[in-house]
Amino acid sequence: MKYHLVLLGCQMNQSDGERIARVLETMGYTATDREDEANILGVVACSVRQKAIDKVYGKIQQWNELKHSRHLLTFVSGCVLPADHAKFLDRFDLVFSIAQLPQLPEMITQYGVSTPASLAEPAGGLDGFWQIDPQYHSRFEAYVPIQNGCDKFCTYCAVPYTRGRETSRPSGEILAEIRRLVERGYKSITLLGQNVNSYGLDKQSRQAGSEISFTQLLEAIGQYGEQVRAASGRRFWVYFTAPHPRDMKAEVIAAVARFPCLAKQIHLPLQSGDDAVLKRMNRQHDIQRYRGIVAEVRRQLPGATLFTDIITGFSGETEAEYAATRDAINEFGFNMAYIATYSPRPGATSAEWPDDVPLDSKKARMQELTVDFKKSALAWNQAMVGQTVLAVVEGPDKAGLWLQARTEGRIPIRFMLPAGFSAEALIGSFVDIRVTRAQNLSVEGIFVQLVEPASPPSAPLPAETA
Repeated sequence: MKYHLVLLGCQMNQSDGERIARVLETMGYTATDREDEANILGVVACSVRQKAIDKVYGKIQQWNELKHSRHLLTFVSGCVLPADHAKFLDRFDLVFSIAQLPQLPEMITQYGVSTPASLAEPAGGLDGFWQIDPQYHSRFEAYVPIQNGCDKFCTYCAVPYTRGRETSRPSGEILAEIRRLVERGYKSITLLGQNVNSYGLDKQSRQAGSEISFTQLLEAIGQYGEQVRAASGRRFWVYFTAPHPRDMKAEVIAAVARFPCLAKQIHLPLQSGDDAVLKRMNRQHDIQRYRGIVAEVRRQLPGATLFTDIITGFSGETEAEYAATRDAINEFGFNMAYIATYSPRPGATSAEWPDDVPLDSKKARMQELTVDFKKSALAWNQAMVGQTVLAVVEGPDKAGLWLQARTEGRIPIRFMLPAGFSAEALIGSFVDIRVTRAQNLSVEGIFVQLVEPASPPSAPLPAETA
């Protein structure tokens, strides 16, 4: 019995898919890359982008046609708007929320007796979901969810309607999962949430301070990293995405600066460089606030890379407002910018507003902004030439002629496979690479030495986190 999963959308959906995979494999199913040999076909959907939802409808049409020739069960989960949920009920065999994942075995075994539409949200909310041990997609890189949902209600965003209000995962579970990953030799760990830096606020306000803050969580992770280095000499990098500028505090940046295991890379969504647009978006901060955060990052983390998200062509965006975003990109000097053209999402406030920027204009602005940010990215990468940098090897490049690694700042770096090593042996290792050439979004270099192998050494690790 086999299953096939289609994962759409953000890293949070990728992480959700890892827990879905674990539940299915516990039931005795094995993964397959081929849809035509799977007994269960599932999709982790993303209602945040219309293009992703269009893919869901395309998939289920294909899958339902397969049912004419063989027995097949289909399901959908993930980020799903209420309007999409209602439509999916008539197309998929099972439709369930991520919080209902622990009930999936019951849904499958009782399919035809009870339906997911009749299953209530579990009393424990997401607790049962978070306690599922993921089927990690990689042996050296992992996502660790720390928070789910969003209380910000940006006018363009569907997340509060697909994932609900902010809910923080117990810090003890987070630290335990990180400890297990480090013990298994993982080198790169990313803390996930819609607004990671509001972690703990829901339990602090509703349950009389029953949870630590995001800064305290980072400090606990950092202290554990110091214990690991002292006990075994091993290292790992911990990232987080995505913080919200409204809740980004200097103490968070200070924690990253203090502990070596907290990676020197900050993903700080800008969305727009114009205050009037930010107000219409209900971002609850202005450019001066954002400018202050970037200044603090540059002061405390001078070597950190800076990533961002931008929406172009938002409802009512004028040429002057768009020009302000271009100015912001040139001012802040991003290493990476994920730029999307605005598309209204049902349920979000702005869906009721005119989508009055022509699609051609949105695309032209996106292309222009991409050219702008690549200039600063290239300048940063050119400054790396001649330096020897530490990186984690990810695997062969698409052509199979080079290996690709990623620096602490998440800059891709390619290098030729060195003599005496196999590609398989180097994947997941820390290596030193001397940078010899720079491009817009990546660099190339020459292998210098193996710093830490992929397999964990025998030296013991601390039994408890800080």
